[in-house]
Amino acid sequence: MKRLHWPSWIPVDPYILLLLGTVGLAALIPARGTAADVTSAASTAAIAFLFFLYGARLSTREAVDGLRHWRLHLTVLACTFAVFPALGLAARGLVPVILTDPLYQGLLFLTLVPSTIQSSIAFTSIARGNVPAAICAGSFSSLTGIVLTPLLAASLLGNSGGGFSADSLVKIVLQLLVPFLAGQLLRRWIGGFVTRHKKVLGLVDRGSILLVVYTAFSAGMVQGIWQQVSPLRLAGLLGVEAVLLAVMLTLTWYGGKALGFSREDRIAIQFAGSKKSLAAGLPMASVLFGAHASLAVLPLMLFHQMQLMVCAVIAKRRSRDSRAQEVTAAPPAAASRTAVGTGTRSG
Repeated sequence: MKRLHWPSWIPVDPYILLLLGTVGLAALIPARGTAADVTSAASTAAIAFLFFLYGARLSTREAVDGLRHWRLHLTVLACTFAVFPALGLAARGLVPVILTDPLYQGLLFLTLVPSTIQSSIAFTSIARGNVPAAICAGSFSSLTGIVLTPLLAASLLGNSGGGFSADSLVKIVLQLLVPFLAGQLLRRWIGGFVTRHKKVLGLVDRGSILLVVYTAFSAGMVQGIWQQVSPLRLAGLLGVEAVLLAVMLTLTWYGGKALGFSREDRIAIQFAGSKKSLAAGLPMASVLFGAHASLAVLPLMLFHQMQLMVCAVIAKRRSRDSRAQEVTAAPPAAASRTAVGTGTRSG
């Protein structure tokens, strides 16, 4: 049987459509009463399993080897956990004219989430950048975020973030950090199994996140918090996020140049330093915000799709630029052979 592929002309990530469908399901059939208790317990278990898999997948040897390029990794970490939050704090001035306070809290949480791994690697590869650096940078960001994101949330969001407290920190340790460390400790014995079955476990990953989204948005529907969001406010949020992404893409590209990084390193910095992880952010929001998680994750879901669409265009452009530079830098004879090979005639 021929395998079905997602049409390339559709710009929306199919997983985003699944997420939106899950939100729609929660709006039509929210979990209530006993069903809500069951989905909440299942969501908690799913989050713990997610971070156990993250720990089992992360190669300690690769992480140690990546330390050799420490300047690049520090640059990405600074963009992710310093520049992004600073811009998030600056957006406070947009309340209440453009953003409501709950939407702003979600936007600020978005700026505290670690970077992506898979998409950063994929876009860096397409753009012909430093792929090993992107792998290590994304891994370091995810590992750091398990500890740093909750601490930043406690400092910057406080009790306004849906009741963030010492209990939330305990939940973070039990639901995120302990399973992650367990995965790292058991990697020696289960790492091969995880690698061999990464496609199946990837489906488990995504299914777990869908369960987290359904649980969070069901709680929001039951509490009626979606009545606080109007189409105009959503349009304002999209506009703010577009500006945020544009600023970070510009800073990471030209900042990397100012710091003396090579073109390949700048590509890795741009894609790893300008993006935020939906996979890491959704479970964290569920733990940190509880019943208020639905509004808290909305900005992250919108930003995730936006960054994928924009970075796909940039990656293709960087790839064309790299090929053009290679042809220009090639010796005359090599350039002539390239022209002949591509069907180009001179004279």
